[in-house]
Amino acid sequence: MAIFDRLKVAVGAAASLVLCGAAYAKEGQPAPWQIGFQPGATPIMDQIRSFHTYVTIIITLIALFVLGLLVYVMARFNEKSNPEPSRTTHNTPLEIAWTVVPVLILVAIAIPSFRLLFAQYDFPKPDLTITATGNQWYWSYEYPDQGISFDSIMVPEADLKPGQPRLLAVDREVVVPVNKNVIVGIKSNDVIHDWAVPAFGVKLDAVPGRLQTTWFRAEREGIYYGQCSELCGRNHAFMPIEVRVVSQAEFDDWLAKTKAAAALDSAGKVAAAQE
Repeated sequence: MAIFDRLKVAVGAAASLVLCGAAYAKEGQPAPWQIGFQPGATPIMDQIRSFHTYVTIIITLIALFVLGLLVYVMARFNEKSNPEPSRTTHNTPLEIAWTVVPVLILVAIAIPSFRLLFAQYDFPKPDLTITATGNQWYWSYEYPDQGISFDSIMVPEADLKPGQPRLLAVDREVVVPVNKNVIVGIKSNDVIHDWAVPAFGVKLDAVPGRLQTTWFRAEREGIYYGQCSELCGRNHAFMPIEVRVVSQAEFDDWLAKTKAAAALDSAGKVAAAQE
């Protein structure tokens, strides 16, 4: 009886976690005991979450149906209940049903799947263009239209400030304006990396010698984290991605300050070279 009670508690706890998984998800970054995706910050991620829920319901119903069939067969056709087994070799309506129904289920899954793929690769007119370059083991970013480029390196654990998450915070984050279409060109200088930000629904390989493109439109301000998601060497786990989404006014102010700092740094290097 004690074992049965423990089993009920375990099942109840698991069900509570599954049903309340969204509550454990943290905005823009993973959370302890999180079940499911992070809250979506872009239209694409919202579609991914909806599609995931839709498919999960379908496969759960299929699993329950198969389980019911197994229980029925074990109870109805075991040797004790059915000492003289049937000699039936086939059933035409049943065979048609178990062929047509799975086809219909696959079609029901394929239609929203293709709709989601089309939305992911139907690039809108860009409001901002960024190039992300993977290196062993950090990211380099360039804003080609603004003439800005910088490296983004993980903050060591000893240097973390209050509020900065371990293994996710960087010294220079990507800054983008809210509700703007951002086109991201992704490439690599050495091996295959992967630029992934879960809250944006973005995950694309950075391949040497190839420029790949993705996009996002963040609908809420905040800080969103990601990581390299392709095994790329010894320090693969230490090249995070940090994107700060701000208002247009804050973005313009950041641009002005970054350009001024870059110009000052360039002037200092020229003076040092001349000396």
